[in-house]
Amino acid sequence: MTFTPMPERIATPRLVMTPQVPSDAGWLADLFTARGKGVVTPDDAAVRIAAMQELVAEHGIGARVLRLREGGDALGYCAIVVGRGSLEEPELAYELLPAAHGHGYATEGSRALVAAAFGTGRTRLWSTVRPWNEPSLRVLARVGFRRSRTTTDAQGEILWHVLDGGRRPAAPGPWGAHDVVA
Repeated sequence: MTFTPMPERIATPRLVMTPQVPSDAGWLADLFTARGKGVVTPDDAAVRIAAMQELVAEHGIGARVLRLREGGDALGYCAIVVGRGSLEEPELAYELLPAAHGHGYATEGSRALVAAAFGTGRTRLWSTVRPWNEPSLRVLARVGFRRSRTTTDAQGEILWHVLDGGRRPAAPGPWGAHDVVA
């Protein structure tokens, strides 16, 4: 099955979402280090950015950096990736810098990215979250995902959530609708 690529630029009333570029390596290293699983250097982050750029070029999906329309500082990212899903039914992922938590950015960015992913011709998206990650579980509920099943791996339970294309993403929050711009 062939899918159209997601737009390079996606905008919401508060956010602009664009592909990762090499100059994002510094803040992305900080974000990955904030996970608490060891230090990630800007050089390590640059390798991950290059891999993401290849994914975007090959499959038309990938990460978009979240930035405020006013100010332009990076807040984190939202992504449509293969992850635990597949190219036909990829996975929504998102991660914010600690200072950006609690402002609705993950929800706003995810709603826009989900709409863009369905605009590629895909009909189902997945997201997987660990049970302890309550903030991510709330984001998924706000976006319209429903819990599907539970699996386990070496690190414990994984909660699988699904969103079907026929089931529209939840209505936008107080920030209004989003504009997808190619």
